[in-house]
Amino acid sequence: MSTVITARGLTRTYGSGDTAFTAVKGIDLDVAEGEVFALLGTNGAGKTSTFDLLEGLEAPTAGYIEVFGLDPRRDRKLIRPEVGIMLQSGGLPAELTITETLDMWRGTCTNPTTAAAVLEQVDLTDRAHVRVGSLSGGEKRRVDLACALVGQPRLLFLDEPTTGLDPESRRRTWRLLAGLKAAGVTMVLTTHYLDEAEALADNIAIMHSGQIARRGTLRDIVDEHPARIVFDHPGLPLPPLRGARIDPQARVTVYTHDLQVHLSELLAWADERGLHLRGLEARAASLESVFLDVADDSVADTTITDASDSPPDMIGTPS
Repeated sequence: MSTVITARGLTRTYGSGDTAFTAVKGIDLDVAEGEVFALLGTNGAGKTSTFDLLEGLEAPTAGYIEVFGLDPRRDRKLIRPEVGIMLQSGGLPAELTITETLDMWRGTCTNPTTAAAVLEQVDLTDRAHVRVGSLSGGEKRRVDLACALVGQPRLLFLDEPTTGLDPESRRRTWRLLAGLKAAGVTMVLTTHYLDEAEALADNIAIMHSGQIARRGTLRDIVDEHPARIVFDHPGLPLPPLRGARIDPQARVTVYTHDLQVHLSELLAWADERGLHLRGLEARAASLESVFLDVADDSVADTTITDASDSPPDMIGTPS
């Protein structure tokens, strides 16, 4: 597959001198044709600034970007017909009906499909003549998506595409996006719904403090991260659990890259002593646990790594 987006050393600094703030700190990105790439991040991580750079709305302070092999700002006229953008907030005219809105939007596109076609895609055919201002929040998000799709783009930027949707509508949108992927459309999305990234994304990058803290497939990211065994302290000396944490409520947390082996060892130790480990929980690593650890500065500062750089199996805190 060819590469649709390439970024190297991508940097964005706002202001200058003592007041300068660098929101994006020299990141590298590659998005392949037909791929769904999820860009996740903690609050203030720099993902919105990264989106602005990739879309050609801002120029990088340093580094470079190529979209379809072209500069997204200098060659905007060539790239724009191939790109659909769904903003986090569409801001569409409230007095227009959905059909009027799409007809207006079609006039800005080089190769648009019909309003009826995209209304069917986003399941709004029966609301075609309702004014945008009378729609629910979830319906407005589906109109935003319809506007992004009406130009039949090869590349879609989706900023929080299912915010405000009910669970059924979210699943319908996922099926729609899966169908677009099957048709060869490349997508870059941000989302606060981690299950959305798990369901849709081929590759994931998690940003923190302007850098990419984790990247890879879901399996890469999760396998690199330790599982956790948690239990109440039994009130007698524990076996050698390297780096186990004990919080003020006397909860013991053990980190491991071999959950089955180390849980079996702990249970065997407890059985030999006739102990019942109260509050015992064994939690496999998940995208949520990775994200929360990245969001915790005290953890993220010591674990920023590519998923390919996996530490050895252990019981204890992450190395």
